Amino acid sequence: MNTIEQQLWDYIDGNLNETQRKSIEEKIETDVSVKLQYEELLNLNIAFSEMELDEPSMSFIRNVMESVKLEPAPVLLKTKVDNRIIYSIGGFFVLSLLTLLGYVFYNATFTMPDLSKYFLVNFELDKFITPTSLYIFLGVDLVLGLIFMDYFLRKKLNHNK
Repeated sequence: MNTIEQQLWDYIDGNLNETQRKSIEEKIETDVSVKLQYEELLNLNIAFSEMELDEPSMSFIRNVMESVKLEPAPVLLKTKVDNRIIYSIGGFFVLSLLTLLGYVFYNATFTMPDLSKYFLVNFELDKFITPTSLYIFLGVDLVLGLIFMDYFLRKKLNHNK
């Protein structure tokens, strides 16, 4: 559809503003081909407006729903993947990664640079590890252990109910 045809349809439908409408009217009056095209579109619009719309019968929905009911229900596809296949593929990749890691470790040379000349740190552990700090550490560990055991036992008790 070209632009003049679109403009003519908008003019026939009344979708144009005042300046566009005047511009189209001038084109229709001056250009014979545009006037001919306008008359054809106007006749087509009149023919469309005189046509009756087909409506489905009153029992259309009921008939369609009954025919859908008669169709067999689709069956769910129940596919089961063999776990041996999954384990063998996973084992292959794990074995490949372990082989690659072993090759890298075998061919690597492990040397640590001497960092003692860069860091002069003298720790006196007797200042930090006192009997009080050790008791605090053990007390916190005991409380955390009791919380974990409580959580574990509650979970086991709720699971058995």
